[in-house]
Amino acid sequence: VQLVESGGGLVQAGGSLRLSCAASGGTFIGTAMAWFRQAPGKEREFVAAIMYSGGSYAESVKGRFTISRDNAKNTVYLQMNSLKPEDTAVYYCAAGAVVTTVPGPYVYWGQGTQVTVSS
Repeated sequence: VQLVESGGGLVQAGGSLRLSCAASGGTFIGTAMAWFRQAPGKEREFVAAIMYSGGSYAESVKGRFTISRDNAKNTVYLQMNSLKPEDTAVYYCAAGAVVTTVPGPYVYWGQGTQVTVSS
């Protein structure tokens, strides 16, 4: 399974970005998809995850970020609104068998996309 993220960039605080993660080479439906992020000098942290509908979110992004998926396009999205400088990080897409907030159980990972939020 290959995961390719896109949509990162530089945005001012309060702005929005939408990240995309296109999956190929495997079964997308029924696969847990997640977003993690890693800032310089920090551990990789959970952002959001989805299996079928709805989503699970880290407290730090709840109400600002929305995860969704389009099974017809084998793509998962992360809509990020009201961005803050502390959201600056490399954002990674991940795929696994179950929704979980820790990175270990996710088997497949994308290469990451940089999100920078200026103050």
